[in-house]
Amino acid sequence: MAIDRRNFIKAITALGVMPIGTLARADGAPAFVAARVERDADCSVAVLDHAGKVLFSESLDARGHDIAISPDRATAVVFARRPGFFALVIDLRGRRRVATFVPPDGRHFYGHGFFSADGRLLYATENDYEAERGVLGIYDAGGGFARIGEIDTHGIGPHEALLMRDGRTIAVGNGGVATHPDYDRVKLNLPTMEPSLVYLDAATGDLIEKIMLPASLHQLSIRHMAESTDRTIWFGGQYEGSESDRVDLVGTHRPGGDPRLVTAPALAYAGMRQYVGAVTVNDAGTRVAATSPVGGHVVIFDVATRNFVESRAIADVCGIAPDGRDFFISDGTGRLWQGRNLISETPGVAWDNHVRKIG
Repeated sequence: MAIDRRNFIKAITALGVMPIGTLARADGAPAFVAARVERDADCSVAVLDHAGKVLFSESLDARGHDIAISPDRATAVVFARRPGFFALVIDLRGRRRVATFVPPDGRHFYGHGFFSADGRLLYATENDYEAERGVLGIYDAGGGFARIGEIDTHGIGPHEALLMRDGRTIAVGNGGVATHPDYDRVKLNLPTMEPSLVYLDAATGDLIEKIMLPASLHQLSIRHMAESTDRTIWFGGQYEGSESDRVDLVGTHRPGGDPRLVTAPALAYAGMRQYVGAVTVNDAGTRVAATSPVGGHVVIFDVATRNFVESRAIADVCGIAPDGRDFFISDGTGRLWQGRNLISETPGVAWDNHVRKIG
């Protein structure tokens, strides 16, 4: 008996399997931004629709890392991978590059940044590498992204930073790892590193709170984070100690409280191989996910209970963004996913570490 497409989809849905592209909404509107490396080693940034189709792309001088999206969803700023010395500004509506800018002498980008609540300022995590201190560089988004100041992050190696939902508080993950561009990506202080989670006043730059992990976890470098709807910061770490140590890699913190690591089955964290490369919360605010390209796993937790939900094996996975009740995911083998559903596969393309949702 012949089976038409509709019945075929019903049949495999009942088995918990969906074909590539079944759930994709190919509306042609910009939905996600991600950096990539193409088969000829050229680097670029691509703007995608919800179905994973590339709407347009722009070349990069070297590998990109994360992307900051303006509050009005009209502008994206792509930061170079650490130690990075360029940022590219893209007009998402006009679908073109509009500017590039660089940090000042003695600074390099750490690959992350965010806009102020009104979109007038861009903040970028940077390394003051001669002084071995972290700063947030402040750039005038309405004035050609000229650098107009900086804020001390009160730690070494600030990686991801974000503006919290209140629009007034900045959260910074100081990884604690000292690096210098003369030594590329060599970690210079592993025995003495001091990671921290810091909260700053966005208006004044003043330190509000600085959270340190227990001394026994001083090598758990706090790198990536996301804020859930209850003002909790979920953070992911990269453990610089022995791979045989059993360490919880994801934690939570609410301003004014104590940090708490999140437990998961030993095999779930073992599958991440001591490395979290990205953290995000779904649009529904019910799930948080952490990815590991080193281990090839996505680990998902329930926001309300902090309980482990599931682990998904995806080779070289890192980029992840909210997508309804689940997540839009990219990996280093050229694949794009909506939840568990593979929607695009481009051999010879490696999606880089992060993917950002536009709106």
